[in-house]
Amino acid sequence: MTLRLHNSLTGRKEEFQPLEPGVVRMYTCGPTVWGPAHIGNMRSFLLYDLIRRQMRLSGCEVRHVMNLTDVDDRIIEQSDAAGMVISEFTPRWEESVLSDLKRLRAEPAEWYPRATQHVPEMIELISRLLELGHAYAMEGDVYFRIDSFPAYGALSKLDRRGKPVTTRVATDKYEKESASDFALWKAATERDRRVGAAWQTPFGLGRPGWHIECSAMASKYLGETLDLHAGGVDLLFPHHENEIAQSEAANRKPFSRYWLHGEHLTIATGDKMSKSSGNFLTLSDLLAAGHDPVAIRFQLLAGAHYRQRTHLSDEAIRAAAEQVRRLRELELRLSLLVPRPGVDDAAIYETALDGQAAYREAIDDDLNLAQGVGQVFEVVRQANSALDAGRVGTAGREAVLQLLAAADAHLDVLRGDEESLDEDVERLIEEREEARRRRDFATSDRIRDELRGRGLVLEDSREGVRWRRVPASG
Repeated sequence: MTLRLHNSLTGRKEEFQPLEPGVVRMYTCGPTVWGPAHIGNMRSFLLYDLIRRQMRLSGCEVRHVMNLTDVDDRIIEQSDAAGMVISEFTPRWEESVLSDLKRLRAEPAEWYPRATQHVPEMIELISRLLELGHAYAMEGDVYFRIDSFPAYGALSKLDRRGKPVTTRVATDKYEKESASDFALWKAATERDRRVGAAWQTPFGLGRPGWHIECSAMASKYLGETLDLHAGGVDLLFPHHENEIAQSEAANRKPFSRYWLHGEHLTIATGDKMSKSSGNFLTLSDLLAAGHDPVAIRFQLLAGAHYRQRTHLSDEAIRAAAEQVRRLRELELRLSLLVPRPGVDDAAIYETALDGQAAYREAIDDDLNLAQGVGQVFEVVRQANSALDAGRVGTAGREAVLQLLAAADAHLDVLRGDEESLDEDVERLIEEREEARRRRDFATSDRIRDELRGRGLVLEDSREGVRWRRVPASG
């Protein structure tokens, strides 16, 4: 079956075909590094991970760019408040988000370009827009002329008929769905100069607007036409709309052939997460509450289809942890199984094959991992019953393991947590093992309960002691 993606530009599902067979050029909007990325950002970043994994599994070479915005209004404001230049302020937050992505097992992009390292490319792009009449200078600022680009609004379905532009927008972000000339370049303020956010250009000392950064970096690494551009739905307007306008006006070619947008993640208040409003949770918050990063990954990826708004709660993450446990437990049972000769396992064999087909169909239908995982757990249920009844032979075992492997190629939750433990925790585990060898069960139980209170459950198996994280018991 062929992969079909919901293209935000056309509003319909379309068969995905890269411009160059076997090569996917993919640009995704990364973090603005003025503070910790919130868990809603991580849902978007894991969507990117799902896309690139599926492209690789389809046999494509993936050329993935995820930008790091290290200069904008908020970064300048926060750097100034901290008494730092932006080059001193942003590295901490870059490292923070990349560390969070690693904890959530996201595959790294091929490039993580920083905006401040690509100002010459932005200046070149703005100069071209000025020459072509798509931009104009005013008191040291440079604005994109919306009326020069009749296709403006095609992505966000903004109806501009008979609505001439009468305003200009200098801020990096704005919410109102109206067509306004937007800033490509901003004249330097005293604060810009103070924090090292000012560059000399043919149109004056200043700094880039937010939107021009992505257009310049995307074209440098991936060429003038991308195969796929992805981001959160909140970026659709104005950011992605403006990217299209400035890129296509300058290059006279389509900017991206497919656009994917992930929906919001909400928390207890029911509102979308927003760092600027303070309504957010970070990965560190969830880990401090005792949640396993693998369970968080599972919930963000498979809790709902990426185009559906979903709610994050402690209960949802605990349920995800239980689902991960069931997958791992079944894989272990099958791996340790020594099938008896002559076992009739035709039923579970056929069930597993049907599950594989249903899983592939769900993934190919706009990356519907949530539906695919539902199909997997139906097989998990039947496989456990068949194991209990001794009705799993070699063929059935291999078919179910193949299904688990196919799902885990996207989920990446079956392998154990490679996170290292604190030295004192490792010491306690060793003391407990020694107590068990001495048959000192009182000490063994005391250490087990202490670790459980710290959010670590020990599981004794024939392969030795294993551990997993759970919410701390206080």
